[in-house]
Amino acid sequence: MQTAEILQRALAGERLDFYDAEFRKIEQIAERTTELLTAFNTTYSAGPKRRQLMSQIVGYPIPEDTEINAPLYSDFGQHLFIGAGVFINRNCTFVDLGGIYLADGVLIGPNVSLISVNHVAAKDAHRRDILPKAIHIEKNAWIGANATVLPGVTVGENAIVGAGSVVTKDVAANTVVAGNPSRFIKNI
Repeated sequence: MQTAEILQRALAGERLDFYDAEFRKIEQIAERTTELLTAFNTTYSAGPKRRQLMSQIVGYPIPEDTEINAPLYSDFGQHLFIGAGVFINRNCTFVDLGGIYLADGVLIGPNVSLISVNHVAAKDAHRRDILPKAIHIEKNAWIGANATVLPGVTVGENAIVGAGSVVTKDVAANTVVAGNPSRFIKNI
Protein backbone atom coordinates (compact mmCIF):
# COMPACT_ATOMS: atom_id res chain seq x y z
CA MET A 1 0.00 0.00 0.00
CA GLN A 2 1.18 3.50 -0.85
CA THR A 3 1.86 5.87 2.04
CA ALA A 4 1.05 9.22 0.38
CA GLU A 5 -2.52 10.08 -0.55
CA ILE A 6 -3.31 9.38 -4.22
CA LEU A 7 -3.76 13.04 -5.22
CA GLN A 8 -0.35 13.90 -3.75
CA ARG A 9 1.16 10.96 -5.64
CA ALA A 10 -0.40 12.21 -8.87
CA LEU A 11 1.16 15.65 -8.47
CA ALA A 12 4.48 14.01 -7.52
CA GLY A 13 4.46 12.12 -10.82
CA GLU A 14 4.14 8.66 -9.29
CA ARG A 15 2.49 5.80 -11.17
CA LEU A 16 -1.13 5.34 -10.07
CA ASP A 17 -2.56 1.81 -9.95
CA PHE A 18 -6.05 1.88 -11.48
CA TYR A 19 -7.13 -0.87 -9.07
CA ASP A 20 -5.92 0.98 -5.95
CA ALA A 21 -8.94 1.54 -3.66
CA GLU A 22 -8.04 5.24 -3.49
CA PHE A 23 -8.52 5.60 -7.25
CA ARG A 24 -12.24 6.06 -6.53
CA LYS A 25 -11.36 9.52 -5.08
CA ILE A 26 -10.25 10.55 -8.55
CA GLU A 27 -13.48 9.29 -10.07
CA GLN A 28 -15.59 11.16 -7.49
CA ILE A 29 -13.77 14.44 -8.14
CA ALA A 30 -14.08 13.90 -11.89
CA GLU A 31 -17.86 13.45 -11.56
CA ARG A 32 -18.18 16.69 -9.58
CA THR A 33 -16.00 18.50 -12.13
CA THR A 34 -18.19 17.23 -14.98
CA GLU A 35 -21.30 18.62 -13.26
CA LEU A 36 -19.66 22.01 -12.65
CA LEU A 37 -18.23 22.20 -16.18
CA THR A 38 -21.67 21.47 -17.60
CA ALA A 39 -22.95 24.55 -15.76
CA PHE A 40 -19.84 26.56 -16.80
CA ASN A 41 -20.29 25.62 -20.46
CA THR A 42 -24.01 26.41 -20.57
CA THR A 43 -24.24 29.64 -18.58
CA TYR A 44 -24.84 32.82 -20.55
CA SER A 45 -23.00 34.95 -18.00
CA ALA A 46 -19.41 35.10 -19.22
CA GLY A 47 -18.00 37.04 -16.27
CA PRO A 48 -18.53 36.53 -12.55
CA LYS A 49 -20.76 33.43 -12.80
CA ARG A 50 -18.22 31.51 -14.89
CA ARG A 51 -15.37 32.68 -12.66
CA GLN A 52 -17.30 31.41 -9.61
CA LEU A 53 -17.92 28.01 -11.23
CA MET A 54 -14.28 27.69 -12.31
CA SER A 55 -13.16 28.63 -8.79
CA GLN A 56 -15.31 25.78 -7.44
CA ILE A 57 -13.71 23.37 -9.91
CA VAL A 58 -10.09 24.27 -9.12
CA GLY A 59 -10.59 24.96 -5.41
CA TYR A 60 -9.24 28.53 -5.22
CA PRO A 61 -10.35 31.96 -6.50
CA ILE A 62 -9.63 32.48 -10.20
CA PRO A 63 -7.92 35.89 -10.68
CA GLU A 64 -10.27 38.67 -11.82
CA ASP A 65 -8.14 39.44 -14.89
CA THR A 66 -8.12 35.83 -16.11
CA GLU A 67 -10.56 34.98 -18.90
CA ILE A 68 -11.71 31.43 -19.59
CA ASN A 69 -14.08 30.91 -22.49
CA ALA A 70 -16.62 28.14 -22.83
CA PRO A 71 -16.73 25.42 -23.74
CA LEU A 72 -13.88 24.06 -21.64
CA TYR A 73 -13.28 20.39 -20.92
CA SER A 74 -11.34 18.86 -18.04
CA ASP A 75 -11.25 15.32 -16.77
CA PHE A 76 -10.28 16.24 -13.21
CA GLY A 77 -10.17 20.00 -12.56
CA GLN A 78 -8.54 20.23 -9.15
CA HIS A 79 -5.00 20.06 -10.56
CA LEU A 80 -5.37 23.13 -12.77
CA PHE A 81 -3.23 25.99 -11.44
CA ILE A 82 -4.09 29.21 -13.27
CA GLY A 83 -2.24 32.50 -12.80
CA ALA A 84 -3.26 36.11 -13.29
CA GLY A 85 -3.95 37.58 -16.69
CA VAL A 86 -4.36 34.17 -18.34
CA PHE A 87 -6.53 33.89 -21.45
CA ILE A 88 -8.01 30.50 -22.41
CA ASN A 89 -9.93 30.45 -25.68
CA ARG A 90 -12.83 28.19 -26.64
CA ASN A 91 -13.02 24.41 -26.86
CA CYS A 92 -9.87 23.55 -24.91
CA THR A 93 -9.28 20.17 -23.25
CA PHE A 94 -7.21 19.89 -20.08
CA VAL A 95 -6.35 16.42 -18.78
CA ASP A 96 -4.96 17.73 -15.51
CA LEU A 97 -4.60 14.89 -12.99
CA GLY A 98 -0.81 15.15 -13.30
CA GLY A 99 -0.96 18.93 -12.86
CA ILE A 100 -1.26 21.77 -15.37
CA TYR A 101 0.40 25.03 -14.33
CA LEU A 102 -0.46 28.16 -16.33
CA ALA A 103 1.73 31.06 -15.18
CA ASP A 104 0.74 34.72 -15.33
CA GLY A 105 -0.03 36.08 -18.78
CA VAL A 106 -0.31 32.73 -20.56
CA LEU A 107 -2.37 32.67 -23.77
CA ILE A 108 -4.11 29.44 -24.80
CA GLY A 109 -5.60 29.35 -28.31
CA PRO A 110 -8.81 27.60 -29.33
CA ASN A 111 -8.96 23.79 -29.44
CA VAL A 112 -5.74 23.37 -27.45
CA SER A 113 -5.20 20.07 -25.60
CA LEU A 114 -2.96 19.93 -22.53
CA ILE A 115 -2.52 16.28 -21.53
CA SER A 116 -0.74 15.60 -18.21
CA VAL A 117 -1.22 11.82 -18.02
CA ASN A 118 -0.37 8.74 -20.01
CA HIS A 119 -1.06 5.03 -19.59
CA VAL A 120 1.38 2.19 -19.01
CA ALA A 121 2.48 0.28 -22.13
CA ALA A 122 1.50 -3.14 -20.74
CA LYS A 123 -0.30 -6.18 -22.10
CA ASP A 124 -2.30 -6.79 -18.94
CA ALA A 125 -4.83 -4.96 -16.78
CA HIS A 126 -2.13 -2.51 -15.68
CA ARG A 127 -2.51 -0.69 -19.02
CA ARG A 128 -5.19 1.34 -17.21
CA ASP A 129 -2.62 2.53 -14.65
CA ILE A 130 -1.85 6.24 -14.91
CA LEU A 131 1.55 7.87 -15.42
CA PRO A 132 1.07 11.53 -14.40
CA LYS A 133 3.61 14.20 -15.40
CA ALA A 134 2.93 17.90 -14.88
CA ILE A 135 2.78 20.41 -17.70
CA HIS A 136 4.22 23.87 -17.02
CA ILE A 137 3.37 26.78 -19.30
CA GLU A 138 5.57 29.60 -18.07
CA LYS A 139 4.95 33.35 -17.91
CA ASN A 140 3.61 35.00 -21.09
CA ALA A 141 3.90 31.84 -23.21
CA TRP A 142 1.44 31.44 -26.06
CA ILE A 143 0.02 28.09 -27.17
CA GLY A 144 -1.46 28.41 -30.68
CA ALA A 145 -4.76 27.01 -31.91
CA ASN A 146 -5.15 23.23 -32.13
CA ALA A 147 -1.80 22.55 -30.44
CA THR A 148 -1.33 19.53 -28.18
CA VAL A 149 1.12 19.58 -25.27
CA LEU A 150 2.00 16.13 -23.90
CA PRO A 151 2.84 14.98 -20.33
CA GLY A 152 5.91 16.38 -18.61
CA VAL A 153 6.50 19.27 -21.02
CA THR A 154 7.55 22.74 -19.92
CA VAL A 155 6.95 25.62 -22.32
CA GLY A 156 9.37 28.39 -21.34
CA GLU A 157 8.69 32.03 -20.61
CA ASN A 158 7.56 34.08 -23.65
CA ALA A 159 7.75 31.01 -25.92
CA ILE A 160 5.28 30.53 -28.77
CA VAL A 161 3.92 27.14 -29.85
CA GLY A 162 2.64 27.32 -33.43
CA ALA A 163 -0.88 26.32 -34.36
CA GLY A 164 -1.41 22.60 -34.84
CA SER A 165 1.84 21.61 -33.12
CA VAL A 166 2.35 18.48 -31.06
CA VAL A 167 4.78 19.33 -28.26
CA THR A 168 6.63 16.26 -26.97
CA LYS A 169 9.69 17.97 -25.43
CA ASP A 170 10.43 21.09 -23.42
CA VAL A 171 10.35 24.42 -25.27
CA ALA A 172 13.07 26.92 -24.40
CA ALA A 173 12.15 30.42 -23.25
CA ASN A 174 11.90 33.11 -25.93
CA THR A 175 11.63 30.68 -28.85
CA VAL A 176 9.05 29.70 -31.45
CA VAL A 177 8.36 26.02 -32.16
CA ALA A 178 5.97 24.40 -34.62
CA GLY A 179 5.18 21.09 -36.27
CA ASN A 180 4.50 17.47 -35.38
CA PRO A 181 6.55 16.79 -33.42
CA SER A 182 7.30 20.43 -32.75
CA ARG A 183 10.75 21.72 -33.57
CA PHE A 184 12.66 24.97 -33.14
CA ILE A 185 11.74 27.66 -35.68
CA LYS A 186 13.42 30.81 -34.35
CA ASN A 187 14.33 32.91 -31.35
CA ILE A 188 12.06 35.76 -30.38
